[in-house]
Amino acid sequence: MQPRISMITLGVADLERAVRFYAEGLGWERMDSPPEVAFFPLNGTWLGLYGREALAADAGVSAEGHGFTGVALAHNVGSEGEVDAVLAQAEAAGARLVKPGQRVFWGGYSGYFADPDGHLWEVAYNPYVWIGPGAE
Repeated sequence: MQPRISMITLGVADLERAVRFYAEGLGWERMDSPPEVAFFPLNGTWLGLYGREALAADAGVSAEGHGFTGVALAHNVGSEGEVDAVLAQAEAAGARLVKPGQRVFWGGYSGYFADPDGHLWEVAYNPYVWIGPGAE
């Protein structure tokens, strides 16, 4: 198997609220999709938003879940200032600021927010290597 992530699908409690957060709040472009799901292109992969109950049923697992799930998504940017700007944009769009931008043990700068469904996002600047499409 070749390593790749084609799509990340987040189970959400309220699809319309989640779409507003990502499309209007963060400014991401929604692709054409059926009404029960939303897709956003992410420079080489896609983000899918799907009802939490329906996603759990599709996987054949319980939709119940509490606390930290052991997963964080990362969004890398080009500067410390961009980290702070993205965190502020997410918070203004309805995210909960979990950890403000700060210098971190690995030498970079990062912070965390939780989207309206509690999905954890790290926003990071890595001064040693750009982690992203078209990296030089």
